[in-house]
Amino acid sequence: METTINQPTLLARVLPLFRGFDGWLLLLVLVLASAGLLAMYSSGYDHGTRFADHGRNMLIALALLFVVAQIPPQRLMVFAPPLYAAGVVLLVAVALAGITKKGAQRWIDLGVVIQPSELLKIGMPLMLAWWFQKREGQLRAVDFAVAGLLLAMPVGLIMKQPDLGTSLLVLAAGLSVIFFAGLSWKLVLPPVLLGAVGVALIVGFEPQLCADGVRWPLLHDYQQQRICTLLDPTRDPLGKGFHIIQGMIAIGSGGTFGKGFMAGTQTHLEFIPERTTDFIFAAFSEEFGLIGNLVLIVCFLLLVWRGLAIAMHANTLFARLMAAAVSMIFFTYAFVNMGMVSGILPVVGVPLPFISYGGTAMVTLGLALGILMSIVRSQRDPSQVR
Repeated sequence: METTINQPTLLARVLPLFRGFDGWLLLLVLVLASAGLLAMYSSGYDHGTRFADHGRNMLIALALLFVVAQIPPQRLMVFAPPLYAAGVVLLVAVALAGITKKGAQRWIDLGVVIQPSELLKIGMPLMLAWWFQKREGQLRAVDFAVAGLLLAMPVGLIMKQPDLGTSLLVLAAGLSVIFFAGLSWKLVLPPVLLGAVGVALIVGFEPQLCADGVRWPLLHDYQQQRICTLLDPTRDPLGKGFHIIQGMIAIGSGGTFGKGFMAGTQTHLEFIPERTTDFIFAAFSEEFGLIGNLVLIVCFLLLVWRGLAIAMHANTLFARLMAAAVSMIFFTYAFVNMGMVSGILPVVGVPLPFISYGGTAMVTLGLALGILMSIVRSQRDPSQVR
């Protein structure tokens, strides 16, 4: 008598790979990605293959999300020390023998030209979450001091390149891990208050601080000029202030409901610089107006909220800290980009997640979402925690 072995269908073998995925998270990403494709088509339809490349980058990010989601959080911990060490070593190599473009030494040729600072956007919070997981139950002040040193090394090397935008993102990701690990409010409030006082003093004494011939310590000339331009863009309306002024004009001209899809004059007459990358929010605002902006902002806030909710229910300290850090990465990206385009923050090279064009940034977002999805799957399937 022959024995019949029923082979599982392809669908039956594939479905378990998607089991435990968070539907709300996927829905929010889908809405933001759709908004990004709309904005990119309008802003970049006459910009070569920019729209097609943006779609390709999204597919790569989606593939990374799926692959990373299959790795349990406890196995992700294994990658933390080597990824961090590789990032720091490459940053030192950049400082010694890096490639300089437009006055910034940020790249290194390893057969393929790469920007090592991008590794630390994920590698830094991963390393700090690993550190606090190892110290769980016995945290002391010295452990937070070590975490501060681990954070200071790459941030200092990135600022030296100079790359203020990436250093802010790495710093924000690292500080969020340290804060959620249990850093006392008594240590958090003094720097925040000092920062607020410093900003108030800079705004109040702007005419004297930004006068010709005045140089600020610790900052490069271009960084000082960006802050002074932020405080008064009309100082150089056709030069350094042009980006901010045109961005604010585009946002204001959109009104409540916007000019309509493909109908943005500031965008299509090329008054908005970098309209497919850093300043795409201005192009989006002009065409979709205040209502479109509110929808976009609410989606980002819901994405951050969903990430923090995932962090609250995580099974381990490592997973909790990583989910919180990833959530704050999304918040920092969106807040800094929208703030600089709106004229409330200095212009730095920070893209708007899912909306701006950028291959490396999209890869980082795919990895971050994959980590979140991995943590969700470990909550819903205990066998993932191993």
